[in-house]
Amino acid sequence: MILTVEPLDTGLCGEITPPGDKSISHRVLIFATLAAGRSELSGVLESEDTLATLQACEQLGAIVARSCGRICIEGTGGELKQPSAGRLDLGNSGTAMRLLAGVLCGQDFDTILSGDESLNRRPMRRIVEPLRLMGADIEPTGQGTAPLTIRAGDGLQGIEYKSPVASAQIKSCVLLAGLYASGVTRVNEPRLSRDHTERLLPLFGVALPAPCSITGGSKLKAAVFNVPGDISSAAFPLAAAALMPGSDIMLRRVGLNPTRTGFLECLEEMGADLRVVNRSDQGAEPEGDIQLVFNGPLKGIDVPKTRVADMIDELPLLMALAATASGITRIRGAAELRVKESDRLAVMATGLQQLGVELKEYQDGIDITGGEISGGLVASAGDHRCAMSFAVLGLHASAEVQIEDAQFIATSYPEFCDDMNRLGAMMQAAESA
Repeated sequence: MILTVEPLDTGLCGEITPPGDKSISHRVLIFATLAAGRSELSGVLESEDTLATLQACEQLGAIVARSCGRICIEGTGGELKQPSAGRLDLGNSGTAMRLLAGVLCGQDFDTILSGDESLNRRPMRRIVEPLRLMGADIEPTGQGTAPLTIRAGDGLQGIEYKSPVASAQIKSCVLLAGLYASGVTRVNEPRLSRDHTERLLPLFGVALPAPCSITGGSKLKAAVFNVPGDISSAAFPLAAAALMPGSDIMLRRVGLNPTRTGFLECLEEMGADLRVVNRSDQGAEPEGDIQLVFNGPLKGIDVPKTRVADMIDELPLLMALAATASGITRIRGAAELRVKESDRLAVMATGLQQLGVELKEYQDGIDITGGEISGGLVASAGDHRCAMSFAVLGLHASAEVQIEDAQFIATSYPEFCDDMNRLGAMMQAAESA
């Protein structure tokens, strides 16, 4: 599918509510499956990734009913059943694979976790190592990737694991395995990664004896929760409004977890006029409305390494903004981008150069010199965030920009084009010839 973006000569205006937070949606679906009783979930993102997670939850024994925007899940109480043919297909969802690997290592049946071609290329040794330290029988391919073969073992033991990187997926995988382990399991990180798991487990009745730790045998209870809007999806219309003179947009009910707001901080440092109003806290995840009013051309910044983990999903978009900003934007400490759905550093560097942008690529980052953006055809390499980042940049180009493999946008933001057009953009997707 090709997405065609026409340049705009007017600003974006209006308000939208971004889709539910992807990271939180994965977690509440899995937690509701493990819980005893009937959980009522609203605002859950219904994208290809999260629907793959929901399907896996049903195959593991959850009873799911969907009605009027709500998902009700009758949980298993932690007693999962072996999926049909002993295999789960998780599509493109790395979060589902890594979190469910932790859960399934504690079961008394064998399972194979697989995904699409992209997911089966992503590194899995980072979770295999701590799970084996806990006593799990888990085997990746010879390249350290999925499919993952998990066999019933003799029981797991709690460990204190020092993670080499700040990763919410590693941390969550180990903590969920800790539910089925003897003793206490604790994860230490070089710095705090996204803390959705730690915030949401108490909502489902699991007390954490200390930060990033869990006691084996803890039981989850059903919960009622309204998932806030995804700040990673909200970032795209916010960035577009920051580029286009005359813009004034409002995004409703956006999640404001402090481990996820690095992009907003960068946007303000680049000169954007951004205001958060109507803040609220459901007791688990804070949220609020975000208004952005165009405030003049953006300027390049040096992104602090300490902020990179807080905005790893938004870095491709920041690169797109940097291409228009005065001066140089420097990003370092972002080697993790090379093992996402694509090598996002390489994909963004190649696409930006095709649009006339001056840059220098490094193993763990990039320097981008802002300037004029030409039109043309760019490849997203099947990566939803790269595709949407190029689409935002296309609004500011001198001629139309076309993005290949735009169908993968449905992985996280199925309504992206509709929402952007509602605000005044001109985006049209069509099947490629």
